[in-house]
Amino acid sequence: MKKFICAIALLGAVVACAPKDANQRLTELAAAEYLTPVHPGSDDRPFWNGFAGKFIYAPAFDFQAVEGAESYLYTATCECGKSWSFKADSPQQSLAPIWNSIPQGVDVTLKVEGIDSKGVAVGTAGERSFFRDYGFNPPYTGAVRGYREAAILGMLYVHTMPAVQNFKHSTEPDMSYTHFTYPCKIIGAVVQVETLLAKTAPQYRDEALSIARNAAQFLIDHARKPGERLAYFPPTYYKNLVHSSRSWNQGRTMAMEAASAGEAYLDLYDATGDNLYLEQAVGIANTYLTLQNEDGSWHIKYDFATGEPVNDVKAMLHPLLRYFLRLERDYGRTEYAAARLRGEQWMARHILESFDMTGQFEDTNVEGLQPYENLTNCTAAPYATYLLCRGASEAEVATAYELVRFSEDQFVHWDMPLNESGYKTDSTPCVYEQYKYQMPVDNSTCNVANAMLDLYQLTGDELMRAKAKALIDNITVVQCVNTGKIPTTWRIRLNYTPTFWANCTYDSVCTLLRMENLL
Repeated sequence: MKKFICAIALLGAVVACAPKDANQRLTELAAAEYLTPVHPGSDDRPFWNGFAGKFIYAPAFDFQAVEGAESYLYTATCECGKSWSFKADSPQQSLAPIWNSIPQGVDVTLKVEGIDSKGVAVGTAGERSFFRDYGFNPPYTGAVRGYREAAILGMLYVHTMPAVQNFKHSTEPDMSYTHFTYPCKIIGAVVQVETLLAKTAPQYRDEALSIARNAAQFLIDHARKPGERLAYFPPTYYKNLVHSSRSWNQGRTMAMEAASAGEAYLDLYDATGDNLYLEQAVGIANTYLTLQNEDGSWHIKYDFATGEPVNDVKAMLHPLLRYFLRLERDYGRTEYAAARLRGEQWMARHILESFDMTGQFEDTNVEGLQPYENLTNCTAAPYATYLLCRGASEAEVATAYELVRFSEDQFVHWDMPLNESGYKTDSTPCVYEQYKYQMPVDNSTCNVANAMLDLYQLTGDELMRAKAKALIDNITVVQCVNTGKIPTTWRIRLNYTPTFWANCTYDSVCTLLRMENLL
């Protein structure tokens, strides 16, 4: 790992010696890194990219050996008809020898043929089509307002929403904001936004904390009661407003969602000193202890009334491990350390080893997926952050780099070609959420940018800092000038109204404030 970090530093130093501006140096440094494939497969390690549609880093594919072949001819052809070729001893060689020659922003068809001792093609090892995506190439549009200003405006947009103002005098949600149908996530986010607003802009403190208390009371009132299997867990779903076609969600709860409510309770406890909220947070954590499986895992979904698992799918554990770590570090609750360690071990054995960074969202079905069918940055980047923030070994820092590069490779779009009408369909740079939802989402931008900042703060990697800043700056660009609204989706299309999720705004606000503090 030390050699790895030193290599980055040395490469940066070599590039820096040339008489070029800072942006050109960063572009060249990024291009050099893009020649290293992300977590390539091998005989004893599965290939994760069977469903991948685009690459920034030179990929390697799971192509099979051809009988009688002594070498392999790789031919990549772009949509313009131009081709690039090289020979290798293996059908699973990365495209590094020609990667930086292939134009960015084009569709590519790759064919790998087995060549015998006479130089004759004796069979095809594999074929693959993909998009050769744009790499990091600054400068990008900088922040159009101060990070703190943008954060406060974003919080005030949430604060002044009529459905949020309703919590000033009610403990029941105004369902005109339909995302309140996901109470742990969205009503919990209202609590977090309001407590952060009370801290950041004290003139709003009394009103913000009044809203936060009533929103939290709703979660408490609708949680399972002490003594029940899911004691203290608020519901993932409320009022049956989840799309009726998604019947698998009715009467069920996502295991990791309760941690979102727990984080909100802790924020409100920090703001008010009211032990009620600490008790609720600890109650949630204690219930998690009773649900942990012998192998260190947790099931992803439970029957909300009985507390029984409803399928055999296991949860991605980063939200819970982060929650346990916060309770240990900030509140001295060491009773969760053993469960957290067992959860880490399960993640290492089953997720990091396979590199199956599967997406698990409350509004999509998690059953019946093939391995690697729905990968997401929302598993990979937050787990990199978790490893780095809890104190990572050299091997874990290397793992974090791979998770961040995977997230960039598969989900970051630094640029995109113009469509047939002559404009870009997304505000770039941006980050897509998952394979099953190819949409730029502000929460995904925050996931990746924060993990990059974590690496920068640990290793001094200036390229990671520059990438993170470019992503975060674009939050201020897409923010509505008049209202402060930070749209959740960053698609640019005629007659398209961006979605808005309050939890995503909370993540954007926290990320903006982090950048302010870092600078």
